[in-house]
Amino acid sequence: MDTTMTASRAEVLRDRYRSRLPERLQELAGPIEGDVALPLHIVWSGRTSYSLDRPKSRMTLYRTVLAEGLREDLVTLLHHRLLAEQWPVLRRLISPYIREVWEDAFPELLRSAPADTTAA
Repeated sequence: MDTTMTASRAEVLRDRYRSRLPERLQELAGPIEGDVALPLHIVWSGRTSYSLDRPKSRMTLYRTVLAEGLREDLVTLLHHRLLAEQWPVLRRLISPYIREVWEDAFPELLRSAPADTTAA
C-alpha cells in the first residue's frame, strides 16, 4: 500500500471536516429535546427521524450529523451541551478524522472524555 496515498486521503478528510466546523462550540444551538428530522443531503436512505429524548437515538443523530452535515447543519441540529455530554462515548463511535478535527479545534471536549486506554 502506498503510504503517500493514504496520508493524502487522511488529510483530505481532515480538511473536509475542518471546513465544516463552527468557530466556537457554543454556536451549536440545535434542539435539546423532541424529534429531529434530518434533511436528505445528510441521510439519503433509511431512518431520517430521531428522538433527542432517547439516548441511543440521540447518539445516532449526532454521529450522522458530524459525519455528513454541512456547517449550517452542525449549528442548527447539534447542541453544544449535548455534544459535550455525549463526547466520551461519541468519540469512540465516529471516524478518527472527525474526532481529531473536533478535539483539536475544541479542547474542552477532551476534558469531558476519559483517557483513551484502549482502541475503539
